[in-house]
Amino acid sequence: MAVKTRSRRRQQNGINLILSVLVVLILLAVIGVSGFSLYRKLQAGEARKVELQEEIAAEERRAEEIEEYREYTQSDEFVREIARQKLGLVYEGEVVFKEEGSQ
Repeated sequence: MAVKTRSRRRQQNGINLILSVLVVLILLAVIGVSGFSLYRKLQAGEARKVELQEEIAAEERRAEEIEEYREYTQSDEFVREIARQKLGLVYEGEVVFKEEGSQ
């Protein structure tokens, strides 16, 4: 009887070992798939970060251009230019030539 008990224990130990190895392999597969998924999300996040940094730089350049234009619109040069274009004003002693057919 002692021989049968040892044989059963060995057989049971073998089954337990195989089941343990299978569980570990399944866990490793799940962790691997999850890790790969997280890695892809990380790459997508990095690409989005670069894209947003480029957009920020473009908007900063645009803000600088707007500020320069605002300063220009407050200058005397701008006022003179608009007065010449819109109102047809000229400097003292300046001669204006008009093409035929234009008003």
